[in-house]
Amino acid sequence: MGTQVTLAAVIAVAMLAGMAQAVAQGYPTKPINVIVPYAPGGNTDVVARIVLEHMGQTLGQAMPIENIGGAGGTTGSNRAAKATPDGYTILVGQMGTHGAAPALYPNLPYNPLTDFEHVSQLSDTPIAVFGRKTLQVNTLQELIALIKADPTRLNNGHGGVGSTSHVSCLLFTTMVGARPPQVAYRGSGPALNDLIAGVHDFMCDQIPHTVPQVLARNIKAFAIATPERSAAIPNVPTTAEAGMPTFIASGWNAMFAPKGTPKEIVDRLAAAVDAALKNPATRKRLEEIGAVIPARTGPDALRTLVASEIEKWTPVIKAAGVVAN
Repeated sequence: MGTQVTLAAVIAVAMLAGMAQAVAQGYPTKPINVIVPYAPGGNTDVVARIVLEHMGQTLGQAMPIENIGGAGGTTGSNRAAKATPDGYTILVGQMGTHGAAPALYPNLPYNPLTDFEHVSQLSDTPIAVFGRKTLQVNTLQELIALIKADPTRLNNGHGGVGSTSHVSCLLFTTMVGARPPQVAYRGSGPALNDLIAGVHDFMCDQIPHTVPQVLARNIKAFAIATPERSAAIPNVPTTAEAGMPTFIASGWNAMFAPKGTPKEIVDRLAAAVDAALKNPATRKRLEEIGAVIPARTGPDALRTLVASEIEKWTPVIKAAGVVAN
């Protein structure tokens, strides 16, 4: 009897595996909805659109973006985590939604490590410090001096509590020793638009969606928080060159699927990401806006990255005493 039960169980598992493989082999048969948890025009949105264009060609289906902003990207991320795990709803998240959020949101409705299938990293995204073009300072040290002279004078705009732009400037201002007034938006795209318009004074953000505005002199770029200058904005000094060598920060973007999405589908998506990042035209578009092609891609590399980012940002956020409600 026991042998029969065991045999039946083995057969059932084999049948389920065969069904999953058959589903994956036919995948995708319809458009794949991609949630970007921020407003259009921000860094995550820009990088996603470039990579998804090539992925759609590889997979043979449209990959329309659904922008769901709010709560520093956690609203859209939670929507993706709760979606049907069939490969037709995926998420493009980033350091804020999957690295900083656990420390910022005591009641975060998802776990970045256990509530998603990790597909692949899409890019590394250097962070820089920017100011409105009418701000009467031209260097990072001048900006720091102005912030220190009157911490309430300059407003710091960002893409929402927990976003990369918020957390990176939290690190910057903590190191400066000031807590300027915050202006939160539903994504770094709207925050950038208001920086251009002079509604707020400065922000820290990833460079892919800001490079065109720097080159057009619509905003000022004071320093890039990486060890080396970016070829996309070569005239912008590094933070080390600008006198603040300890401020080093970089964001990233990555693709996730709801927990329980079949491995075969996750692997198919990861392979499509890999093909996009190896495509010369796609690589060129990403590099022109300052994005960096990640050294390691795929599910295992992304899972390791998320764990290390949570470990990295949690003590920074806790030390600053910032909590999002």
